[in-house]
Amino acid sequence: MIDIVKNIATTPRRTKASVIRELLKLTNKPGIISFAGGLPDPEVFPYDFISDSVKRIMDKNGKIALQYGPTEGLMELKEEFLKFLEKEEGIKAKPENLLITTASQQALDMVGRLFIDASDPVLVELPSYMGALQVFKSYGADFVGVKMNDVDGIEIDDLEERLKWLVSQDEHYKFLYLIPDFQNPTGVTIPQEKRKKIIEISNKYNVAIIEDSPYRQVRFESKAPDMLYKLDKDTLKTDNVVSLFTISKTFAPGLRVGIVLANEQIIRKMVILKQSLDLCTASLNQLLFADFLASGEFYKHVEVVKKVYKKKKDAMLDVLQKYMPEGVTWTKPEGGLFLWVKLPEYMSADDMFEDAIKENVAYVIGSAFHCDGSGKNTMRLNFSYATMDEIEEGIKRLATAIKKRMTHK
Repeated sequence: MIDIVKNIATTPRRTKASVIRELLKLTNKPGIISFAGGLPDPEVFPYDFISDSVKRIMDKNGKIALQYGPTEGLMELKEEFLKFLEKEEGIKAKPENLLITTASQQALDMVGRLFIDASDPVLVELPSYMGALQVFKSYGADFVGVKMNDVDGIEIDDLEERLKWLVSQDEHYKFLYLIPDFQNPTGVTIPQEKRKKIIEISNKYNVAIIEDSPYRQVRFESKAPDMLYKLDKDTLKTDNVVSLFTISKTFAPGLRVGIVLANEQIIRKMVILKQSLDLCTASLNQLLFADFLASGEFYKHVEVVKKVYKKKKDAMLDVLQKYMPEGVTWTKPEGGLFLWVKLPEYMSADDMFEDAIKENVAYVIGSAFHCDGSGKNTMRLNFSYATMDEIEEGIKRLATAIKKRMTHK
C-alpha cells in the first residue's frame, strides 16, 4: 500500500503547527480565562455599518462584489487607501504601489516565497511574531536573531554587529523583519530617532526591511513616529522598505483583507505569486473596507477601539501591580493588543503553563516567539479580548500559579 505522506514536499514538511493555535485548543475548557489569543474584542466590531454597507454595495455594485476581481485588488479600495496613507502617514503613493491581499498573513507568505531560498539568513527581532517565523521557516530561512529591549525595541549596536558578521561570512542576507509599532509580542514601539538609524543601517548594508504594521492605528497616547517606509522615501529614496497593513485590528478580522505597500517591481512580482495562490481577494470584503474609509466611519471607529483597548490595558497594568509577586516585570505599551511579562530568570513559563491551566488561566509561552528557543521565562498576555472582570480574575489566577512555582523553586 502506498504511503502518501512520504510524498509530501520539503516546504510543508518544514512547516510546523502554530504554537498559539495549538495552545488555544487547551484553553477551550469551560471556566478558563484566556489571555493567549490575539483576538480583537467582538463587542467593538462595526456590525451596523457592515450590515448597511452590504446593502449599499449590493444595490450599487452587486455584480462587482460577487465576481472575480483583479489580482492586484479593486481600484475602489486602492484609491481610498491612498487617501488614508496621505492623510494619516504623509505618504504619497500610486495604485501601482499597492497589492490587496487576503489578510497580512498571506502577505507574509508571499514575502517568504519572493525573497527566501533555503538557508538564506533572515534578520528578526528577539522576540518576534511567531506567525512570521513559522512562514519564513517553511521556506528554509536561517534566522539571525537581533536583541531588543523592553523600552525602545531593537538594539542598534547588535543589529550592526549581526550584519557585519554576515558580511564577513559572505552571507547573502535577505531582509530585516520588524514590527515597529506595539510589537507582537512585547508591545514595544521603536522611537523616531532609532527608526532613522535603522534606515541608515539598512542603506549602509543594503538590507531590505519588511515593516509589519498591524497595530499602528491602535495608538492610545503620544505622537506616532514616522513609518519606516516614509523615512526611507523621504531621506534615502531607496525603495528599500516593504510595508504590510491589515484591517483585522481596526475593522473585522474575519473579512481577511490586507494591503502591501512597496515599489512597483516588488508589487508586480507579488501579483504573479498571488495569481497562483487565490487569484484575488474577496471583492465584497474589499468594497466593505473601501466604503468604511470613504464614509469616514473608519476614523470614528478607530477612536472607539482605542478607547476600549486603552481601558483594558490600564486595567491589566493595575491588577498586575496589585497581584504579581516581586521579581515579575512587564512592559507598559502605549497601544496595540499585548503586553510582555518576564519572570525571574530561574523560572520557566513553558513549564508553568500546565499549572496556569489548572488555575483556569492561559497565556502564550514567550519561547515560541524566539527564533533561538530562548526567553523561557517570558509570556505574552493579550488584553483586548477578555472582559474587565476577566482581566482582574485572570491576572489573580496567573499570580497564584506564579507564586506557587516560586515556593517550589
